[in-house]
Amino acid sequence: MKNNPNIPSCKSLFKACVIGASVLLSSMSVNAQTEINLSYTGAPNADENVLHLFATNLQRLVNEKTNGELSLKLYPNSMLGEEDERMEQVMNTPSLNIASFAGVSPQFPEIFVSAIPFMFSDFDNARNFFDKGEYWKAAQKEFFSRTNTHLLAVVEEGGFLAFTNNKRPIHSPEDFKGLRFRAMDKSQVALYEAFGASGTPIPWTEVYMALRTGVADGQMNPPMYIILGSLQEVQKYLTLANIQYSDQFLVANDALLNSLTADQRTALTDAVTEANNINRKAVESQVEDRIKFLADNGMEVYRPTAEELQAFQKISRPSFMSWLSEQEIDQKWIDLALKDAGIK
Repeated sequence: MKNNPNIPSCKSLFKACVIGASVLLSSMSVNAQTEINLSYTGAPNADENVLHLFATNLQRLVNEKTNGELSLKLYPNSMLGEEDERMEQVMNTPSLNIASFAGVSPQFPEIFVSAIPFMFSDFDNARNFFDKGEYWKAAQKEFFSRTNTHLLAVVEEGGFLAFTNNKRPIHSPEDFKGLRFRAMDKSQVALYEAFGASGTPIPWTEVYMALRTGVADGQMNPPMYIILGSLQEVQKYLTLANIQYSDQFLVANDALLNSLTADQRTALTDAVTEANNINRKAVESQVEDRIKFLADNGMEVYRPTAEELQAFQKISRPSFMSWLSEQEIDQKWIDLALKDAGIK
């Protein structure tokens, strides 16, 4: 039986099928969109929650820089769990998470060194510490070696921490005595105890009710978070001690980054930098407006004098250093951080 020249041979059919499949797969690859989960705390309101501002800008920038190849799916309000759960997720699944000290410290307690009280004099000092300092470079490297995840960025979340409470004005360390404070983590517990108060770790999602019901008398956060949590409704006194820089940490799963092309990874990291710069400008420009909002809504705002701030520092910094030692934090981390911050 002769082959009909008008009928393709089996070999030709097979080759055509392979080529067709390759073209289809190539087309699918070009048009495919990789969706990446990004989890964080706080409401999906960019005006009140700068973590959401960061997340939405990052979402937009990633989409623009990758022509839609990468897409971020946002999970605000701790929808994927509290700090420990979200950290476990980002360590084990291809995802992103914005973690606080409470999320990072169980894996890397040396992160507390960056929270030494009164280590930063202003925004520029704090930003240079993380952008250019040797401590942060070493921290990123060590965190990866322990968790196989990356500290991609330090996300500014509201300025500097202020004290609030519902019992009395706080003008000096002595005013803390006998008060019960909500603590974000165990480092804050140590800080309150140094002032003569007690501290109890309470998740952010439970802070409002804890203050309303008297489980805690006060807490410590930047003005942004006070507004975000409507804490002015259950707190009377605000002390702008500016004791610590308020930040959280963008954590990325290693498998996720390795799954990206070189161009996609560059686009992601560039987007992170741009979104962070937007946050920094927004945070710094809105601090005074937020303080005014709190005053207009019933809070009694107090700005300590230089002498009063010195009194807070005199007690808090040595006490915090002793606490770091108790946590068996190697002195090399402290030395690196103090040098980067310009403290002798």
